[in-house]
Amino acid sequence: MAKSGYKILSDNRQARYLYEILETYEAGVELRGTEVKSIREGRVNLRDGYVLIRNEEALLLNVHISPHKSTGSYFNHDPLRTRRLLLHKEEIRKLIGKVEQKGLTLIPLKMYLKEGWVKVSVGLGRGKKLHDKREDIKRRDDQRQMQRAMKNY
Repeated sequence: MAKSGYKILSDNRQARYLYEILETYEAGVELRGTEVKSIREGRVNLRDGYVLIRNEEALLLNVHISPHKSTGSYFNHDPLRTRRLLLHKEEIRKLIGKVEQKGLTLIPLKMYLKEGWVKVSVGLGRGKKLHDKREDIKRRDDQRQMQRAMKNY
């Protein structure tokens, strides 16, 4: 059976509210066996996660992957361990420049399966101010009201 398709396993919806996403990158993740099992079950939380670049390696920190319940405690992993992201050296060098010069942040946006491989969508973002967040909420409410008005006609 051929593995194909695209299945979202976890989505960090709060990141789009807190940050203005400028660019997105797709990265593989270096995982252990029980982590893959837990991720396939959707037992992953990206909310507090972030990406740090150290020694020309991209590291995924503070992402909680719950221990797999059916395997014994011997094979299980630390839920908050640091995981390495698999990116090309050129991409990492470009990201280093943008993060250091412009004061941007790398945030995990989605974790998904792509052709059987676990991938992470990483966003290069700038933190939003309070007035930007209020503006987004107002825009969303206006869109919702326009949709209701159009539905009634």
